[in-house]
Amino acid sequence: MNKAVISGSGVFTPENIITNAELVTAFNAYADKWNAEHAGAIDAGDVGPMGHSSEEFIVAASGIHQRFVMDKVGILDPDVMHPLLRQRGDDEPGIMAEMAVNACQKAMIQAGKSAEDVDAVIVAASNMERAYPAIAIEVQTLLGIQGFGFDMNVACSSATFGIQAAADMVRAGTARAILVVNPEICSGHLEWRDRDCHFIFGDVATATLVERGDLARDGSFEILSTRCATEFSNNIRNNNGFLRRSRPDGVQDRRDMQFMQNGRKVFKEVLPMVSKHILGHLDDEGIQTDQLNRLWLHQANKAMNDFIGKKVLGRVPETGEQPNILQDYANTSSAGSIIAFSKFSDDLKAGDHGVICSFGAGYSVGSVIVRRL
Repeated sequence: MNKAVISGSGVFTPENIITNAELVTAFNAYADKWNAEHAGAIDAGDVGPMGHSSEEFIVAASGIHQRFVMDKVGILDPDVMHPLLRQRGDDEPGIMAEMAVNACQKAMIQAGKSAEDVDAVIVAASNMERAYPAIAIEVQTLLGIQGFGFDMNVACSSATFGIQAAADMVRAGTARAILVVNPEICSGHLEWRDRDCHFIFGDVATATLVERGDLARDGSFEILSTRCATEFSNNIRNNNGFLRRSRPDGVQDRRDMQFMQNGRKVFKEVLPMVSKHILGHLDDEGIQTDQLNRLWLHQANKAMNDFIGKKVLGRVPETGEQPNILQDYANTSSAGSIIAFSKFSDDLKAGDHGVICSFGAGYSVGSVIVRRL
């Protein structure tokens, strides 16, 4: 069996930033507009007025201060409240592929590899812009990689599940090197008109290069072990899909066609699941928590990460042990833990251990134990 390592990572960050102040101004203008349009029903007591959002509420609820998006004009327009992305022709690269290529190129440069060294591309993300052909095959072609590609979706856990699939193939000899890329346009499936969640997501693309250890650069991260788990839950859900027009009210602007979650239940049920998962994974590999130098967690919510970090380490994590990036990027679904890994891994020394962990809808949780070579 070959040794599998992560030899490179890359992050594509959109140019547009939406601050909490900008977001709150737009949302409150929309709320006022909605209340005016429904004044009669509100006065009659048939519906309640839509409340305002605030910067203080957003930070307290999530720890998020801003987010990057592919388009901010439509999101901040009270008459639109969603991104406005140009319709591309079928002969043009798709927007997800464009984002993915940028992140992949950065990962290959860091690993010192070219397209000739890579045999496959896995696009692992929450929401694909089309049903087929696979985004991964488009990315593979744009990069000039000879081999194969496929898409996979395990919502926010897609990156770690993708790394496990890539590591298994590298170990088995199916491929020398595989790019696992996570282009996430979360702004497209977020309901920006919902006070309880309008601040949660941002857009980004991340990539990791998983390859054979004997071909990798010095200082790569050996993948010691991977573990994935799923348990079905409806508490995080999006009912949009290609069967939408086949249902009587499928083309209507329905709330369940965007991101939905029962936040209280998610907190209550996911946190113990993730903590137990990481601790069990470490124990089975014979790694004590005092040997763990870094936790790169899914970037959904600061309170969730603080809880998990304390539960896993048995104490409050010291500065740098459990880096958060969601204050700048917000929740970027599958890409969050990889942003944290890419930005906060260079300082680790040979022999240091870390865990990349992502979790979310499904429920799903994936963990990757690595050691710096």
